[in-house]
Amino acid sequence: MFIETLGAARDMARLAEITGVLIRHGFGDSVRRLGLADKLERAGHALHWNNVADLARIGPPEQVRLAMEELGPTFVKLGQVLAGRADLFGPEWITEFEKLHSQVPPVPLALLLPQLREDLGGEPETVFARFDTTPLAAASIAQVHGAQLHDGTQVVVKIRRPGITEVIEADLRLMERLAALAEAELPALKPYRLKQLVRELAKSLRRELDLAAECRHAERIAANMAALPYIVIPRVHWAHTGLRVNVQDLVDGVPGSALDRLTPEAGYDRGELARRGARAVLKMIVEDGIFHADPHPGNVFYLPGNRIAFIDFGMVGRLTERRREELLQLLLGLVERQPQAVADVLLDWTGDEHGVNLSQLETEIESFVDQYHGTPLAQLSLGQMLSDVTAILREHHLGLPSDLALLIKAFISLEGMGRGLDPDFHMATEAAPLLRQVVRARYQPRALATRGWQTLSRTLALAGQLPHDLSRLLRNARRGRVQVAIELAHLKRVGDQLDRAANRLAMALVIAALIIGSSIVMTVKGGPTLFGLPAFGFLGFTGAMAGGVWLVRAIWRSSRASNGEGQD
Repeated sequence: MFIETLGAARDMARLAEITGVLIRHGFGDSVRRLGLADKLERAGHALHWNNVADLARIGPPEQVRLAMEELGPTFVKLGQVLAGRADLFGPEWITEFEKLHSQVPPVPLALLLPQLREDLGGEPETVFARFDTTPLAAASIAQVHGAQLHDGTQVVVKIRRPGITEVIEADLRLMERLAALAEAELPALKPYRLKQLVRELAKSLRRELDLAAECRHAERIAANMAALPYIVIPRVHWAHTGLRVNVQDLVDGVPGSALDRLTPEAGYDRGELARRGARAVLKMIVEDGIFHADPHPGNVFYLPGNRIAFIDFGMVGRLTERRREELLQLLLGLVERQPQAVADVLLDWTGDEHGVNLSQLETEIESFVDQYHGTPLAQLSLGQMLSDVTAILREHHLGLPSDLALLIKAFISLEGMGRGLDPDFHMATEAAPLLRQVVRARYQPRALATRGWQTLSRTLALAGQLPHDLSRLLRNARRGRVQVAIELAHLKRVGDQLDRAANRLAMALVIAALIIGSSIVMTVKGGPTLFGLPAFGFLGFTGAMAGGVWLVRAIWRSSRASNGEGQD
């Protein structure tokens, strides 16, 4: 049973809180269908089913967004992850998810100090020449304070919120169980791959909780960007950096949200900034295989000399060499209008072809790409093309792997920022030369020989292992140890229903026995009495009546739940 598997009492309280928020935001029907209401009410939690009147005027996407904001940091982060899944959700949902932000009231310094002293090894006023008690920014996982090192370097100190790990882990436990339950009980939610989305969220959140990992990402990307002197990545001060705190150079520039300050009089060339930003992110994606996965205006600063600084590497994307090769094929297919190349890559990426009309899907993709035939390269919107492709996949209930969904989100954000800087900016124009250059580099004789040798080495290793694997398989077969795993999604539910039916049958037999036994006792003269009746017979009838009421109530509740499912 769902409730009985919860690991701690605090999970039960949090589940009741989540359920209450869902009911308040108009999702009471889903709560009933998941079976949470009955279980929580049995556990003594009172649920209030009165919906707010103005919810009728709010669409489901906004209702979900408001519920996520009320539920706190874990659910806000989930919404931010979903904002990048245009392959699963329509534009109206993505628009609402993008409104989610993690700005929260700051933690008072008095609550931060014990943890900060432990992490820094001393008082902040001693470790730093200056430590600002007023935070520069506060988010759901960490908040940032300004400081100055003893050598005069201006830095920012990012501090993880105390107790946030326990809150997030409890929420993740519940979300994993709720996702599994929802996929089993609400078939309409299956295309959204809830369990996979929760796994993605868990990985993303656990990486963000490690503030030292963010710094390792920053240093790795800084090393990759060394060839581009106009890209700035803040330096990490490892002497003061750990799991719960990190210290990096302060970036003092024009934030990405203040484009009106990027004037020629101030020494900025907005067209050059757009081109340089595009080249940097394209290099991260196509050449390096590790990229800033959230390049929104809050994470970008513009510096004198038309330099660009990227900050906050808590969320990064990674692409294997094979993925990068597939990405090159896709982007070149879009830029050079080769529909068959695009269709081949997308069909490989989606993987799950069950129940999909592949011929129709391929025809739609080819028709989509072919409509750009003859369009000048400077007029192509690469971000819009990627959005349209994911919309086609969504219509066919096909989802992209999480790394590619993150990549497409980064591409679309990047092109939007470029157009904001320079209305004449065209991502396709910037991407085409780099893509062709990388393709040429990959097909040089030396690169081909290297990849060929790696493939041959892996093949020989597998061939050498094959006799041993076959021997093990045959030995297990002789011993009768060969197992075939069959997963039936609803088998547990059927077992639970049989178990409940058996319990009710057993109770009915006990009630019948009590009635018969009490009737016999009533005919026996003598012995103690109660209200003028034989005491044991009276108690037997009382127990039988209580059991009967319980049995009738259980059958009625079960019938009501079944009727509710049937109506839905």
